[in-house]
Amino acid sequence: MDLILIRLCFLLVLGGTCFFLRPFGWNPWLSALAGFAAAGLVVVFEQRVRALSLRRLIGAVTGSILGIFGAFLISLVLRESLPAGNTLSVVSIFVLLLMAYVGLLVGTSKGDMLNLAALGDLFGPERSPAKRNLKILDTSAIIDGRIADMAETGFLEGLLAVPQFVLRELQMVADSQDPSKRQRGRRGLDVLHRMQGNSLLTIQILENDYPKLREVDLKLIELAKELDGKIVTNDFNLNKVAGLHNVAVLNINDLANALKPVVLPGEKMRVVILKEGKEYDQGVGYLDDGTMVVVDHARKLIGKAVDISVTSVLQTASGKMIFGKMDEPPCGRRRKRRRGSRSRHRGWFRAEPDTWDALCASSR
Repeated sequence: MDLILIRLCFLLVLGGTCFFLRPFGWNPWLSALAGFAAAGLVVVFEQRVRALSLRRLIGAVTGSILGIFGAFLISLVLRESLPAGNTLSVVSIFVLLLMAYVGLLVGTSKGDMLNLAALGDLFGPERSPAKRNLKILDTSAIIDGRIADMAETGFLEGLLAVPQFVLRELQMVADSQDPSKRQRGRRGLDVLHRMQGNSLLTIQILENDYPKLREVDLKLIELAKELDGKIVTNDFNLNKVAGLHNVAVLNINDLANALKPVVLPGEKMRVVILKEGKEYDQGVGYLDDGTMVVVDHARKLIGKAVDISVTSVLQTASGKMIFGKMDEPPCGRRRKRRRGSRSRHRGWFRAEPDTWDALCASSR
């Protein structure tokens, strides 16, 4: 609000000054209109400059200065080559504007290559600890919901930032005609409200936008490069693309996989067989954390809990897979002879029915 008042005062002062002084001998009202127009251009330029990072600002100033210096050297040559008059003045002004403009554009575009750390603590405030710990939330991380639990435990430090274009994408998902997408979008909005209500968290909405970029992922990467922040996401493709741009990424799925308990071959566990496996006679179950467990010779035991021994563990990009086998011996060895008595058929006595008996009976 204070900044708006300052801008209005600037417009009124410059317009009033032109009204009373009448530059170039213009009409007072025409002079005031020209003053307001000039003040408006200055305000627009000020807004563009405020959006620049310190690196680009230093690059723009340095490029402009070098361009003006180059134009001065060229004008010295032109004075010796062209006769004095209007032609020399116009050419000199054109060269000055051209060199300053080119220097400004080149300096702005190459400003990100500057290494401010080499200048010591002179530009320390630009890289404050809060800014170095900036975490930029992606739409997938917000919809996932686990980011709220992580932040409440205190494992996420620094400032959590949500760009305006991410909020727009989240709102579009919440307004979708697809019921599943609409539910996911509303859940993401609820997660944001929950995080904003936590007094231990600092969440900021960033207005930075890049109209030239259409993809939200590319905008996130550009914003992270500009603010020297880290992207929090669940998107596997965004993780890879950001790595190509040397942007740090915090992948919640990678963290979840790293926190899963370590399972070694030979360990015992109990798992419920839920469905058939891809290979012959395999059954598939899941641990409480979602880890897939593939059990040999368990296709006939769907819906039952079995004790298994871990044979191997496979780590993939999508998670961890555990392979195991049941501890019970084969069906033919489940029969044992009872000492001191025989049946009238002189046969072997069967043990109490269990999961292996059910397997044997179903395989006949």
